[in-house]
Amino acid sequence: MPERSLTLYLYLSALFVAALVAANVVASKIIMIGGLVVPAGVLAYSITFAVTDTINEVWGRQRAQTVVKAGIAVQLLVWLLLVLAIAMPAAPFWQGQAAFSAVLGATNRIIFASLVAYLLSQSLDVLIFHRLKELSRDKHLWLRNNLSTFVSQTLDTVVFIVIAFAGTGQPLMQLILGQLVVKYAIALLDTPVVYALVWAVRQRLTAPSPEAA
Repeated sequence: MPERSLTLYLYLSALFVAALVAANVVASKIIMIGGLVVPAGVLAYSITFAVTDTINEVWGRQRAQTVVKAGIAVQLLVWLLLVLAIAMPAAPFWQGQAAFSAVLGATNRIIFASLVAYLLSQSLDVLIFHRLKELSRDKHLWLRNNLSTFVSQTLDTVVFIVIAFAGTGQPLMQLILGQLVVKYAIALLDTPVVYALVWAVRQRLTAPSPEAA
């Protein structure tokens, strides 16, 4: 991969990982958006689908799948580091262990749920997007962006909510429906963002290098 292309790919991959980690860390908090009950990580996690769709469009399925696999490794590392941080003895003068364990300890289950849902949904998203791209002969980016995201986000939401919150007393159906409405809305709104990202990346890739000027 040429250096300029690699640099752009790495920046998008870093954005993907940052959004993924943020989604896992904040997901244990339940928030209200327009009267809908959703985990706080819904916005951050939705960003990951826009990024993989952009990578898939510009560099192809294999590159997008590579980012998805890297995301699994990152989530496992974050999980391990959280477990270690909670287990390590606190300094005698620090009084925040109970709150620290309560908040980040809940994240362990969140990360496990996210891993299962992530592996299924992101792989499905990449596959559907790629197939639709082939069928449409590289046309109708809006269609493959939205359809692949709708299907994969539906699977992700159901799997994640059931594993993360079953038995905790949380309203599972409310969480599922609320998250789906918000994710569908974000998917529609991020279509221009995906178009802009794809355009910007391609413009950057085809721009003459300073050495050539």
